[in-house]
Amino acid sequence: MDGTRFQRVVVAVIVINAVVLGCETSTALTTAHGDLLTALDRAALAFFAVELAARLYAHRARFFRDPWNVFDLLVVGVSLFPAAGPLTVVRSLRVLRALRLIAVVPSMRRVVTALVRSIPGLLSLTGLLVLVLYVGSVVAVNLFRASGDPRFADLGATVLTLFQITTGDGWSDVMRDLMVTHPLAWLFFLAYLLVGTFTMLNLFIAVVCSAMESGAPRPAPDQVLLEEVRALREEVRALGLAPVGDRR
Repeated sequence: MDGTRFQRVVVAVIVINAVVLGCETSTALTTAHGDLLTALDRAALAFFAVELAARLYAHRARFFRDPWNVFDLLVVGVSLFPAAGPLTVVRSLRVLRALRLIAVVPSMRRVVTALVRSIPGLLSLTGLLVLVLYVGSVVAVNLFRASGDPRFADLGATVLTLFQITTGDGWSDVMRDLMVTHPLAWLFFLAYLLVGTFTMLNLFIAVVCSAMESGAPRPAPDQVLLEEVRALREEVRALGLAPVGDRR
């Protein structure tokens, strides 16, 4: 059940089911092949239900110790609800089955695990970004409110404008409009971009990368030592000297 070949089959079924769910959003495809798409969707759901039942039977209580197993159970369980009456919205949640690919593919699991581990650091950086945004907005209101630009008329509008600038959207247009009445406005925008955009973005990336490195599997000390011994033996052979254990 946890073998490599079976996992490949599970991945294939998840991908096919995701494609089927995407095809069901097309009116033309649903009209022409609606019965086939429905049959494929139900077959995939039945496969997932049987697979989870078999894993639950094989692992018993240990099944719930792995959060990814619980995630799979919730995703498939939501799809088993009848999509009729007030539960019609549940039908749209069937696409969550595609997220099972995260639980099946180890590399995706490592990325998601790293993101979860980095949440405390990301929350701290978010607080710092909000502080920078607030301070920059207060400064911008005092500097540019007299220009008559509605984007800097009050604190709320300025916060929205600087948040837009933080995303890199249209900041040069805002800067050039202000430079008509404030020729030195470019100094404020360059300083804010360096601190609020480039620096903060790199810090976010650094936190996530650090979490991924800390969660990456590392070889055991014995394995590292064995590899070093093998490398030394190869160097000795390359020098034309036989190791002590190889001499007769």
